[in-house]
Amino acid sequence: MRSFSILLLLFLLTACDDAGRSENSASQPPPPQVTVAQPLMAEVMEWDEFTGRFEAIDDVEIRARVSGYLQSVHFKEGAMVNKGDLLFVIDPRPYQAELRQAEADVAAAEAAQKFSEAELERAKNLRAKGNTAERTVDLRSQEYDTAKATLSAARARRDQARLNLDYTRITAPIAGRISNKFVTEGNLVTGGTAESTKLTRIVSLDPIHFVFDIDEQTYLKYTRLAGTGERPSSREHENPVFVTLSDDVDFLREGKMNFVDNNIDRGTGTMRGRAIFQNADLLLTPGMFGRVRIMGSGLYQAMIVPDEAVGSDQGRRIVYVVNDQNEVTVKPVEIGRAIDDMRVIKSGIASGDRIVINGLQRVRPGLVVSPENQMLSPPAHPMIKSMASRGAEPTSAAEETATGANIDATGAEMPQAGSAGAMEETSSP
Repeated sequence: MRSFSILLLLFLLTACDDAGRSENSASQPPPPQVTVAQPLMAEVMEWDEFTGRFEAIDDVEIRARVSGYLQSVHFKEGAMVNKGDLLFVIDPRPYQAELRQAEADVAAAEAAQKFSEAELERAKNLRAKGNTAERTVDLRSQEYDTAKATLSAARARRDQARLNLDYTRITAPIAGRISNKFVTEGNLVTGGTAESTKLTRIVSLDPIHFVFDIDEQTYLKYTRLAGTGERPSSREHENPVFVTLSDDVDFLREGKMNFVDNNIDRGTGTMRGRAIFQNADLLLTPGMFGRVRIMGSGLYQAMIVPDEAVGSDQGRRIVYVVNDQNEVTVKPVEIGRAIDDMRVIKSGIASGDRIVINGLQRVRPGLVVSPENQMLSPPAHPMIKSMASRGAEPTSAAEETATGANIDATGAEMPQAGSAGAMEETSSP
């Protein structure tokens, strides 16, 4: 009986121990589920943005060059004009009379010169025969020289009279868009002086300049990059630029740099730059506001991850990586520019790393998780064509050979620039 009681007690103790173990096993939570993805790979070039305005290459004030009454106007206000088009006519009759007078003076001077020349020849013949004095020859020679000078002056007055008559017909010196007429028919206009009457204005439109200012820090960056050969200098190369207008959704118009100033303005601490754009549709107008995007760096290889996957830890930027044992580790990274909702990673991760992109609030270093793989898609941007989503070997980002498209800071593959990349937002002066 006693033995049976002992056996029963041992059985009950064993059953309780098994039940406790089952309860502990049931109370332990499963590994948290997270979403992981391998980074996108890209060859990146940074692009800087600046504000500026368009300026006409040629901006001409049309002024009267002779005085007189404005007889007629021959253009439509605000229209496009071609070089050589007739714009204004000043009453030509006074200048026609002056030209006729000048032509008559030339004829008289020619006759006087011809007569003095004949007189000189006769004096020379008589002197050769000893029938006249040397003084007479000198006198006739002086008269002939005077007649030649008088003829030259008469011809100059005739040419000036002809030029003044031509100035009564005012033509367009350049092709472009003309302003309104500042003087109407019948009014007296003044010409030939610094206070000559301004009649209208013409600005050229195609091509057109875009003028902007860069800050001193950016100028130093560009100069140093040019010195190391990482970025060509805009002083020596026509670097590509792209512009967007106030109602544009992207930087669709391509131009090229054609001027960088030679000093930094002391008042603003900025340097003036200029680009040139074709404007066949005549949409771009002098004075119009725009934003220009220019090369901010040379090409470098980088990786792209969702911006929300990048965290902060004591002043450094980190990402959470799941290893082969499904254990969470932390990797410090060097970040680049934002591309929509993505972020450029310059270094710190490998192409084969599984980055935690969802469920970040449930992870911590050393925690075992249940990862769900996801394929990243390029940023939703109309100008991105393709990007590689995973690499072959887990090498560092700085050592990767890019297999995707070149992208810019907004995710745009820049047309005909050879590359694009992450844009650096630079405050415009």
